[in-house]
Amino acid sequence: MKLSQRITQINGGGSDGWGVFYKARQMVADGVPVTELTIGEHDIRTSQDILAAMNASAMAGHTGYAMVPGTDDLRRMVADRIAARTAVPTTKDNILITPGGQAALFATHMAVCNPGDTALFIDPYYATYPSTLRGAGAIPKAIVTSPDTAFQPTRAALAKAAKGATSLLVNSPNNPTGAVYSMATMTAIADTCIANDLWLISDEVYDTQVWEGEHISPRSLPGMAERTLVVGSMSKSHAMTGSRVGWICGPCDVISRLIDLAINTTYGVAGFVQDAAHFALGQGVEVEETVAAPFRRRRTLALEALDGQNVVRAVPAQGAMYVMLDIRATGLSGEAFADALLEAELIAVMPGESFGQAAAGHVRVAMTVADEAFTDALGRLVRFAQNHAKVAAQ
Repeated sequence: MKLSQRITQINGGGSDGWGVFYKARQMVADGVPVTELTIGEHDIRTSQDILAAMNASAMAGHTGYAMVPGTDDLRRMVADRIAARTAVPTTKDNILITPGGQAALFATHMAVCNPGDTALFIDPYYATYPSTLRGAGAIPKAIVTSPDTAFQPTRAALAKAAKGATSLLVNSPNNPTGAVYSMATMTAIADTCIANDLWLISDEVYDTQVWEGEHISPRSLPGMAERTLVVGSMSKSHAMTGSRVGWICGPCDVISRLIDLAINTTYGVAGFVQDAAHFALGQGVEVEETVAAPFRRRRTLALEALDGQNVVRAVPAQGAMYVMLDIRATGLSGEAFADALLEAELIAVMPGESFGQAAAGHVRVAMTVADEAFTDALGRLVRFAQNHAKVAAQ
């Protein structure tokens, strides 16, 4: 007997690019004191108030099957939040609650792509994107960006890739680069989608983490509401990563079809988790700002740690909880640098190559440890890079 091609080809027959992360986690399990700057996991946990609301809901009996589309209260809350931030009329019928943003990414591509359709995405990309598209039966095709354009896709590159494609997946604020797409970039994306009749999947899970510029949801641009599916999540905005609660916002007819998919796949999200998310959103932007504040602060610390040298250069970090560092002056690939850094300094970072071709020669640093430990790790990373740059120059 054989497994399906759908499941055996999810990773495209190659590595998923997470070797350094797995190695670091094994070292931690073995008792080695590794400073982990790999994944986007807050160093705080879900707040006690949110957990109390979750517990109260569970103890009150909301532990059975919840409505598959999501509770009406949470769907309305999410719709109101989106409408207030984008000025696009949005109701609960535009919302499907999902088990986190990752499930939403898979569901949206299942909804718009037939087997064999070309699904576009931007390189660098969040590590699961190509695998998610393959899992949905699509053929992933990267639009490669450049450090020279701060990793923002150009109009020419978008237009060239769009011919014959079905969908385009974008992510702003961006993981891994920290880029916040400008109005010019978003307009080029919208124009490309309209001109080529593409569905747009907009991954906006970092919309509360903007340090420079402003977050623009492409659904708000002219002609885009009817062809855009927005992915959102409580994971990054409210430190609810393990709760697995996210959403899709889109046209009502698409959402109704996605509900059909949810009935036959996830069968919804636990009611007490949804009630906790409803409570969390009801606390307003102050809570979101509190969760985001450490990353804003550590971005400044990172830039200060890199000041006064030119071996390690930061890609402009306009948003999200990461800093992308250009380490090409060391003569090492991102993967070789990350592996050597882990061995020599017990600091774990993600190789840029884990996120695509465009990020080769870079590493991604998650700003997810306490300020003092973060500053120390960045200082040691810079000194490590400087030593390798000297060797490379000899």
